[in-house]
Parts: sequence; C-alpha cells; structure tokens
Amino acid sequence: MRLLLAAVVVLPLLGAVAALLPAPPGLRGRGPEQAVLRHGVTVTGAVLAATAVLALGFDHDRPGTMQAETDIAWIPALGVRVHLGTDGVSLPLLVLTALLTFLCALYSYHRPPEGPRPQAFVALVLLLEAGTLATFAVLDLMLFFLAFETVLVPMYFLIARWGGAGRERAAWRFVLYTLLGSVVMLLGLLLVGLGAEGGPTFDMTALAEDGGRGLTHTTQLMAALAIGIGLAVKTPMWPLHSWLPDAHTAAPTVGSVLLAGVLLKMGTYGFVRIVLPVVPDGIHTLAPYLAAFAVTGIIYGSLACLALALPGSKGDLKRLIAYSSVGHMGFVLLGVATLTRTGVNGALFANIAHGLITGLLFFLAGAVKERTGTTDLDRLALDGGGERGRGAALYGRAPRLGGLLAFGAVASLGLPGLAGFWGEMLALLGAYHPADGLSRPVYLVFMALAALGTLLTAAYLLVVVRRVCTGAPSAPGAAPAPGTTLPDVRGHEFAAWIPLVVLTVLAGLWPAILLGLTDPAVQNLLPGVSR
Repeated sequence: MRLLLAAVVVLPLLGAVAALLPAPPGLRGRGPEQAVLRHGVTVTGAVLAATAVLALGFDHDRPGTMQAETDIAWIPALGVRVHLGTDGVSLPLLVLTALLTFLCALYSYHRPPEGPRPQAFVALVLLLEAGTLATFAVLDLMLFFLAFETVLVPMYFLIARWGGAGRERAAWRFVLYTLLGSVVMLLGLLLVGLGAEGGPTFDMTALAEDGGRGLTHTTQLMAALAIGIGLAVKTPMWPLHSWLPDAHTAAPTVGSVLLAGVLLKMGTYGFVRIVLPVVPDGIHTLAPYLAAFAVTGIIYGSLACLALALPGSKGDLKRLIAYSSVGHMGFVLLGVATLTRTGVNGALFANIAHGLITGLLFFLAGAVKERTGTTDLDRLALDGGGERGRGAALYGRAPRLGGLLAFGAVASLGLPGLAGFWGEMLALLGAYHPADGLSRPVYLVFMALAALGTLLTAAYLLVVVRRVCTGAPSAPGAAPAPGTTLPDVRGHEFAAWIPLVVLTVLAGLWPAILLGLTDPAVQNLLPGVSR
C-alpha cells in the first residue's frame, strides 16, 4: 500500500517526461500524434487502476487513521520530510482526480485539442495530474506548498496555448492571482512550522496532534489568515474569484473540466487538512468572517448566473457554469466555517459532488460548442449557430445531449437523490448549530441567505435548460426553421460522461459511501467537537 500510493503520485510525472520522447516504432500507430494521445490514455488509465486498488486495499474500518504512509527525512535541519499518506478525507479526492484525468485523456484521444504539439498537451495534463495527486497525498507543509504550486505551470499553458479567445489574458490572471495568494500562504506555513512546539517541524500529522499548543492566539490568528488567503484564491472565495470566469471561458474543454473538477478542491482541502486542526483558535476567530464571505459568494454567484441566463444578456454557457462554481464552493466554505463535524462533512461531500457534476457540465458545454459553434446563450436560444428562430433545441435535435444537459442542471441545483443535495444540506445543518463560541443568530442569518441561494440556483439553471434545450419559438410570421438535426452523443462521449452520471446518482442515493469515509477522519481532525 505504501509503494502503491507513492506510485500513484510518481507515475504521471514519469509519464509526462515520456510523453516528450519519441514513441517506440511499434507503438506509433497511425502517427506520432495518435501515439502520444494513446500514451496519455494509457498512463492515466494505469494511475486510475492503481488508485482503485489503493481504495480497495484501504482499511475501511479505520478511515480516520492515516494509511499507506511513507515517511523519509528530506531536509533534517528544517524538519522537512517526504511524508505521504491517505485517510478518509484525501482518498475520495485521489480517486476523483485520477478518474477525471483519465476521462479527459480518453476524450482528448478521440477529440484532439486544437492547438500546437499534442506531445506538450499530454505532458502538461500528466504534470497537472501529478501535482494534484501530490497535493492530496503529502503530509508535509513544504511538500504541500510545492505540489500546490506545481499545477500552476501546466494550467497556465493549457489555457494560453490551447484556449479560445482571450486566453493569454485569462492565463496571466490565473497565474498572478494564485501566485500572490501563494506568497501569503507560504508566510503562514512558515509561521506555523517554525513556531511549532518542540522545535521546527512541517509534519501535518504532528502539528494536528499539537492542535496549536505551541502557538499564541495572535500567531494562530495571523497564520490562519495568511494560509486562508492563499487557499481562498484557489477555492475560489468571493471577492478573490474574479480570475475564474475568464479562465474557464478561455480554457479548452479538458482544461475547464480539470480546473473545476480537481484544482478548486485543493483550496478547500487545505482548509480541512491544515487550517482547522493546526490553528484551531485562529480559525475560530475568523470563522464568522469566512462564513460571511462564503454566503456572499453563494448569493453573488447565483445572481451573476441569473443575469447571464436571461435573454439579451449575451451570456456565455461556460462563463455561467464558472460563476455557478463560485456559489457551489461557497457552500463548501460555509460548511468549513461552521467548525462542526456536520458542516465539515458536508463541505467534503460537496467537494466531490461539485467535481462530478461541474466536470460533466463542462464536458457538455464543450460538446454544445463543437456542434453549434458557440456557447453564447442568446445565439443558442435564437439561432443555434445559424438556424433562424430554432435555437439549439437539443431535445429535438440531439435528445441524448439535451437529456444529459438537463440531468447535469438538476444535479447542480441540488435535487434530492443526486449528489449535489447532501453537501449543501449538511452545510446548512452545520450553520443551524455552529460550533460552541460562534453566534448562533448570526449563523442562522447565514443559513437563510444560503438557502435563498439554492432557490436562485434552481432559477438560473432551469432558465438555461429551457433556452438551450427547447429553444425559442419562431418569430411571428417567420418561416419555420429547417428541421435539421445535430450530431447526438457519440461513443467516446458516452464513455467519458456516463461514469460521472453513474457516480452522481450513486452518491445521491447512497451518501454513506462518502460519509462513512469522511466522518471518522473529521472526528480525528476536530477531536474536541461533539457534533
């Protein structure tokens, strides 16, 4: 198990290097481009298989205990170690990362990206996977920071080289925002590691066991604020979110799926793994402010999406899904800010649900653009890329695609029985009974505002489905629109999307599959919390 977890982290990194080398003669297929795309599928498939074996070998009777650990001294003078491990908090994120990256590689094999050399594209996707998996597997603050920063380079180039209109500006904003946040976060990590009780250490498990005992309240407050800012940029938390809509709009389909599905989870994971157990007094002081920003993000994201969805706004479908992420990740942050087991479990559940559902929505948005030539909602509702008065009308012209888009929308709005419901509900329940010392009347206001956000979410998603799937009626006196069809869901698209649909339904009908993993681990991270 120890070697398996190390292989999960290292294998995509080795695969990224191999992608830049010439393919052996017997593996070139129809050409070098096909060979490297097939290489990407093979490596990500191997990583997914190794992650599945890791999950099957995980001791599900002890999900709160760190397992598959590797602990080797790296820089003894600073207490920095190569420390890997997984528990009920990180294991679902490892599986989600491996799954989404494999599905992206499979999708790209059949639908190669438009842009420069595919060798570089595959290498960057594998490097991105390596950095993300390492972020969820490492248990040393310095290694966490290095892995956290590693993903910036591949995502920047994926947007800047293979993105659409405005890609260079979007890529630069992504890097600048994240780098500035990371500089502040590094100061907080150093403050915690160098001030630890018993001497400098950056070991997360040791720091979590200390629970901030070697740090004064002021030091904990400063560390929680500094680390929190860096994590909040990546989450993204309002008002540090403004890089996200541009990045998603400009990114290629695969880039948007990975950005929403796994990269945003790195920020919220850091709150649960580092901030809550390591500086508990500091985050207790900041929790009401974090909750206020989270709720503001829920309302702001929902209103922005509603404005984009309305006729005449020239809203973009990908941009709307990006703004919806601001609202959905607001529920994750609200759950964290309750400082309760219920709320934190809700945050972790919503993390996984958002990765599945929003990953599916970005896949579908890419398919709509491929078929109609646009993601402009006014054009999709009025002319579908050239057919007057008909709109995209997916129900009639590509019924399977329209049905999947409607499924993704109702899952995203939190329909009971699907994965999006449980995380939001548990976050609201956590706000109903926040941790001791937090003002319950204030959190009840936060809960009411967040509940209003769920209604706004339902409103804009239903408007999108009505406009894109049913289209607009022909103008009075206008000739009927031609009855042409659009290509419906193809075989490779089914292969890439159906796993996300199945897991969304499975997690919605059987939430214990996730909560059974996360709850014991959360109890270990929050030992003094009773509910």
